[in-house]
Amino acid sequence: MSNIAYPEPRYHGDEGEVNAAFRPADTPPDISSPAASTHYLATHASTGGEFGLYKVELGARAAGAKTHFHKAMSESFYILSGELELYNGEKWVTGREGDFLYVPVGGLHAFKNVTDEPMSMLLLFSPGAPREEYFEQVAEMTRRSREELKDFRIRHDSYFEEDFDAER
Repeated sequence: MSNIAYPEPRYHGDEGEVNAAFRPADTPPDISSPAASTHYLATHASTGGEFGLYKVELGARAAGAKTHFHKAMSESFYILSGELELYNGEKWVTGREGDFLYVPVGGLHAFKNVTDEPMSMLLLFSPGAPREEYFEQVAEMTRRSREELKDFRIRHDSYFEEDFDAER
């Protein structure tokens, strides 16, 4: 017999509820740019902070994100199609359809599409965080001062090596 227990119940009704949320596959992305699009599948708000799930499509040669870590959440990558270079904190690995990378809290990671083809992936953040503002404003923030960009990233639990290398 296992010593692993389920979490304490959070629903205390006896009959269940009608509260599921369905999102059709043809729902347009919530944000789009020439290099990427993001679909908000399950947000911090819609899951009560349990997790955030996003479908991200990167165009050919899309930069992705440089090496960083999170102090409050884990991040997981599941490749749906194409290829993605993933930095696992130690080395770059090529993620292909069906590959999965789990990055625990504090784990260094990065990603980029180095191919001439688009790719798509699921990003899972746990626990959920309000990542939508980050996705919506990060491109604009990269055009601001280095200090404003760093403050924005930290506000969104994203600690980039380049922000701290500049201080050393």
